Amino acid sequence: MQERAWGAVVPRPKLVLAADVGGTHARIGLVDAAAPAGASGVLAYERYAGADWPGLAEILADFLARHPGHAVDEAAIAVAGYVRDGELVAENLRWPVRLAELRERLRLRRLQVVNDFEALAFATQYLGADDSLAVIDAPAAAGPVAVVGPGTGLGCALLVPDGNGVTVLPSEGGHVALAPGSEREMALLQLLSRGRDYVHTGHVLSGPGLVNLYRAIGELDGLSAVHAQPEQISAAALDGGDALALDTLHTFCAMLGGFVGDLAVLFKASGGVFLAGGILPQLREFLPYSAFRERFFNKGVMRDFLAGVPVRLIEHGRLGVLGAAGLAARAEV
Repeated sequence: MQERAWGAVVPRPKLVLAADVGGTHARIGLVDAAAPAGASGVLAYERYAGADWPGLAEILADFLARHPGHAVDEAAIAVAGYVRDGELVAENLRWPVRLAELRERLRLRRLQVVNDFEALAFATQYLGADDSLAVIDAPAAAGPVAVVGPGTGLGCALLVPDGNGVTVLPSEGGHVALAPGSEREMALLQLLSRGRDYVHTGHVLSGPGLVNLYRAIGELDGLSAVHAQPEQISAAALDGGDALALDTLHTFCAMLGGFVGDLAVLFKASGGVFLAGGILPQLREFLPYSAFRERFFNKGVMRDFLAGVPVRLIEHGRLGVLGAAGLAARAEV
């Protein structure tokens, strides 16, 4: 249905309660999925600390109470996981999420679940020229766009243009085997693999992974690991007075560069790579001058291809809720 305003025909708003739920934060938005593409469609937005709430239902109920006056019967949840027997299965979630209970409590007609980085990748098509920071500058060409982000875990997705718009391919790239790029990293992998049969990339390239890497480097070099949180390690490294933390951050960025370069080659991501997640915005001044660039290009005969692949840093922010709502609206068409 449409409404007429000042002689013009405009779409009736299509309101979607969208949630982008991670291990640390839940980002909630009220999105008009019928609005023009971009942040103009986000009518209200809040970020919640997951540790402060007993469950997602309570967070969503609080959000709706803070933004009354809207009839909302459709919701979309973006999460790093999947649905099994009506329940969200996600390693990083703080509490169980049962979809039937959410539908009943919030009186929802429709509830969809999408991969969190699938939603983020979908929303990157709305980014403007000033919405990202160049890590490796190059003119983007037509082609696939990869989105990678270390946070509580390591998320990956691919945006592929097609004749009718875009197709988004979710990925579990964070669970592929960790690939060391030097003898020192091989020694670190030996330490990291103790007690486990398999070391996945997210075991290092994530917030908890930064702590794992910090402890492994400390053990390898005979240094005391005094920090227990990723933000403490990052802060100590950026301050410049902690050699172990600084070495950890350099190694983290180098390994991230190698992994992102692998993804760009694997998917022939000529449209570029967007870096997201909760960690990298804190490193916006550090990352472009780290070993990330060197390791990104260190792909043998594919170096010339990678020279034409732009890599840009984005703030996660509202993009996840925007993408979740957009995917939900498209699925209904």
